[in-house]
Amino acid sequence: MRIARFGVFAALASTALTYGCSTDNGTSVMAFADATVAAAPAAASAPLTVDNFMLADHKFMGHELYRMSDAKAIVLVTYGVGCPISRAMTPELKRLRDEYKAKGVEVLLLNSNLQDSHQAVAEETKEFGIDIPVLMDTNQLVGESLGVTRTAEVFVINPKTWQVVYRGPIDDRVDYGGAQKANAQRFAANALDALIAGRPAPQATAQLRGCLIDFPERAKKAQHTKISYAKDVAPIIESKCVSCHMPGSIGPMSFTSYEQVKGFSPMIREVIRTKRMPPWNVDPHVSKFQDDKSLTATEIKTLVHWIEAGAPRGSGPDPLAAKKRVAQEWPLGKPDLILDIPAYTIPASGIVDYQRPFMVNPLTEGKWIKASTYKVGDRRAVHHFLSGYMKDAPKPGAAANESRWGASVGGYAVGAESTLWPKNVGTYLPPGGAIGIQAHYTPYGKETTDNSQLALYFYKDNEKPGLVMRNSVIADNAIEIPAGAARHQETAYIEVPKDMLLYSAFPHAHYRGYASDLWVQTPDGAKKLLLAMPRYDFNWQREYPFAEPIKIPAGSKLIANYWYDNSKQNPANPDPTQKVVWGDQSFEEMFYTAIRYRWVDETATKLTNYDDLMQQSRMFGMMDDNIDGKIQKAELRGQMGQMIEKFWAQIDKDSDAALTKVELAAAQSLMGNRRRSTEQAASGSTSGGR
Repeated sequence: MRIARFGVFAALASTALTYGCSTDNGTSVMAFADATVAAAPAAASAPLTVDNFMLADHKFMGHELYRMSDAKAIVLVTYGVGCPISRAMTPELKRLRDEYKAKGVEVLLLNSNLQDSHQAVAEETKEFGIDIPVLMDTNQLVGESLGVTRTAEVFVINPKTWQVVYRGPIDDRVDYGGAQKANAQRFAANALDALIAGRPAPQATAQLRGCLIDFPERAKKAQHTKISYAKDVAPIIESKCVSCHMPGSIGPMSFTSYEQVKGFSPMIREVIRTKRMPPWNVDPHVSKFQDDKSLTATEIKTLVHWIEAGAPRGSGPDPLAAKKRVAQEWPLGKPDLILDIPAYTIPASGIVDYQRPFMVNPLTEGKWIKASTYKVGDRRAVHHFLSGYMKDAPKPGAAANESRWGASVGGYAVGAESTLWPKNVGTYLPPGGAIGIQAHYTPYGKETTDNSQLALYFYKDNEKPGLVMRNSVIADNAIEIPAGAARHQETAYIEVPKDMLLYSAFPHAHYRGYASDLWVQTPDGAKKLLLAMPRYDFNWQREYPFAEPIKIPAGSKLIANYWYDNSKQNPANPDPTQKVVWGDQSFEEMFYTAIRYRWVDETATKLTNYDDLMQQSRMFGMMDDNIDGKIQKAELRGQMGQMIEKFWAQIDKDSDAALTKVELAAAQSLMGNRRRSTEQAASGSTSGGR
């Protein structure tokens, strides 16, 4: 698939509803009367196996089914906002979760209701104390494939075979509201006991009761065979996939005809359901982004339903075969300047330290950059390139150390070959000097020599931009990820000293990176989520430019959170038995959110030093994990943390067991040069890299 930039009410029942009133605990509970609830057979239409899927929950954390393969059992329970039966079953469901957690059972809720928003789910789960993740099946593909019809339905899945071994109610209550008997048969618990013991799971002897869920596509299933390849499917493939899946491009296969798409259709269905393709990892329910070419909900359902109907050819010409497509050498057009990155030979195996070559800048007069792109010689060996202008070219053979870098002229990571500046915004490249490169190469089994190039595109002399693009990073080089931790969280922030317009964010971690987000906390304490990445994918990294620049008021904090999976559930984990800390290599870790922005009152003719002011908050934001404006001893980690703890008595002037910004600044001054190597690893200009 292509590298991306990126209601309806449920029918409750066909019969009339009447309500009963419960006075348990003095609380009035609305419930369906038993006589009016249509019942579904407990094990009707149960699928033999459950296909893999990845869904984000209502808090924007990703959950992939097959990644839970080491669980003893997986329990999915259908849920809907406003359904009294779902609400009232919460105590028994939490009891089931708590009772079987130590036995290796995963419990998740599944929301396939079209009318339920993330906010509505968040509000109801808070009100009713539901602390189980609610997977948001907004496209209804998971609910459809499971044959879901109602809420409060329990699916017990065997992770060894991915078979549904039990499907039905959680127990044998008549209903979950009004007068109800104490449950005598815990159907779901009995099924779990049997599965864990290796016995066949007993089925329920009671009917399922729950609120009906509207699945509009079910009524159209007969029409799915009539989805037109020529009119409906091929245009999606052409628009969203072909730019990568063509000869000479990054995709491993080429979608040049119906036969190619048909042949790979099962794989297309899988990568869509698991959100691996298109490689656009931010959640569409949080912020809008420029040039968002991820699949829309309609496109997702069209492709999946067409594939599930057998991927029929139908009538009409084949748009994909109508013209020959070959990847362009320079997708952005002919460059104004091409710089050859010094060739480097990567060995067949081993660890290659970061290389720091440079290219002498041939410009004899300054230019304003409006775009840059990389043509990578060997994509299998190049992990990333970062760049920075250097006023003075290093001596031949010397390293282009990042501590001497100025403005970035663009970077490369898989999925992010080009950097485009907005109209009337640019980065100034002075004449002379050099362009420094931080190059991360990774061996892949055979010796190879990489010959990559950096291309620059300039504003014309008569169109000098009036505004200046800046770049920085929210980083934390003191991260410590415990061995075996499945969802370890780390937090860091920077303080924004002046009014800022935020243009984009680029989250980055390594193999153990699981999820990330970005918030703004304004001076009044209000917080807003700007970007949510439920599942971080190390194999596809990119910048996410907001549809419109976001105004960040002076005094705000930009807060980044990262979650890391250092457990054996992570198939990319090099070693789940090791504690992991910050490091350059991919088997180490990073906490690194690059941002591009401009200062509101800065122009090309009126430059500021606001970046220096923002830099002063970086160290404090790395350590203040609970964002309370103070640093406690428990928050001290890493090399700098060890030094501060050693001098704690001298630094904590008021002896209140916490350090303020003033006290930390004094500590940094006290330690002098001893802190510089640590700060460089976290600074925007010395980033450690992608």
